Amino acid sequence: MVPAPVVAQVSRSPRQAQLRRFLTGCQIVSLGESEAHEAGRLLGVARMTDVVDAAVVTVAVRNQAVILTGDSDDMERLVAASGGDVEVVAF
Repeated sequence: MVPAPVVAQVSRSPRQAQLRRFLTGCQIVSLGESEAHEAGRLLGVARMTDVVDAAVVTVAVRNQAVILTGDSDDMERLVAASGGDVEVVAF
């Protein structure tokens, strides 16, 4: 699962063939109003500002999904703020 804001953050050109191939195997998850409010709450609790990171954590916690990230410190901080129990895997 990939939250839609993540796609927005990484999409720069329709020519990104590798990104498009990767996303073909993923479920793109919309960020609705309740998820947006939860992401904002997490940012407040964690005293952070990255909305996309908070969206990732919100979706992962709600779906009990593992988070794959290159920024495990921020993700772990947001997971802790959420009170959820999801695994964060650095790559």
